[in-house]
Amino acid sequence: MTPWIVCRKPNPRAALRLLCFPYAGGGASIYRTWPEALPADVELWAVELPGRETRAGEPPFERLGPLIASLADAVGPELADLAEPQRAPAPFAIYGHSFGALVGWSFARELRRRSLPTPVHLFVSARRAPQLPDPSPMHPLPGPQFLARLRQLGGIPDAVLQEPELMAYFLPILRADIAMNDTATVALDQPLACPITALGGLSDERASADELDAWRVHTAAAFDREMFAGGHFFLQTARGELLASLARRLARLTAAL
Repeated sequence: MTPWIVCRKPNPRAALRLLCFPYAGGGASIYRTWPEALPADVELWAVELPGRETRAGEPPFERLGPLIASLADAVGPELADLAEPQRAPAPFAIYGHSFGALVGWSFARELRRRSLPTPVHLFVSARRAPQLPDPSPMHPLPGPQFLARLRQLGGIPDAVLQEPELMAYFLPILRADIAMNDTATVALDQPLACPITALGGLSDERASADELDAWRVHTAAAFDREMFAGGHFFLQTARGELLASLARRLARLTAAL
């Protein structure tokens, strides 16, 4: 399997694959415990972007377009089962949190452009709809203010933020991802054929309910939204509730396939 994908619990007979994209600065390990909470017939593929964890020796991408093109080059054939013809074809859904929602949505559109298999469902989490400008972009902030915003958002332990060596490794990756997230120019295209579910934190200042609802224009199918207690990183603070909701939704999805 391509280094872009980490699958900790392979299931060749899975009814559905869930392709998970990390938030800015994150790696595939974000999703390492998720398979135990999801239906047994769902195989989780966690995306490992260059510059982190198992791909720490590679430079991170700094522009969204080349990232999406490289992702489609590497992962598109895997989803089409061209690399492993002995595996039964399985439909897939996409989940992305924050920056990962932008990447997942962009990836779905690129797959469609290439006439490759496209997702049967898209879960966008903690990210305003891509056509909405960010009123307070983070990427141009100088170091102290950038770190202050990170602390405000949560998600990164204070012990990491206060460790110079860890931050020296982590900050360039995080800044590159956030710059892509903040500066991506989005051309409105035909809406995706798959349903979209937007997930948000009730106290997330970076993705309000109205900003999540604006994803509605990007699907020609059903749209719904669900809110959880917590802020931008509710996938950590409301982990149980989020995974229970995803499990229910995925079970309904696989039953309908």
